[in-house]
Amino acid sequence: MHTMKKLIAITSIFATTGLVTTGCSNMNSSQQSTLSGGAIGAAAGAIGTAALGGAAIWGAVGGAAVGAAGGYVYDKYEKDKAAEKQAQYNQGYSAGQKASSGSSSTSK
Repeated sequence: MHTMKKLIAITSIFATTGLVTTGCSNMNSSQQSTLSGGAIGAAAGAIGTAALGGAAIWGAVGGAAVGAAGGYVYDKYEKDKAAEKQAQYNQGYSAGQKASSGSSSTSK
């Protein structure tokens, strides 16, 4: 009977995860990353805790918290990296514009 409770808890978590992640289409990337991280963390936490003989719900709660935080941090890291690349591109583009405008006025 105890195994049946674990199976029901794990199945419920997977069903909830599936429903939650399908509603991400109108969210921004930060919200999607945070929610996806939380859903993946909840599933992993529940499965891990149930496999070790603990209460799957507490594993899901802990996993969701860690996963959501991880998803948010990862999204912030990716945005910072993209902003840095854009700044480098802009700097190179400006330098190229200055160099080409200086050479075109001296060629006449």
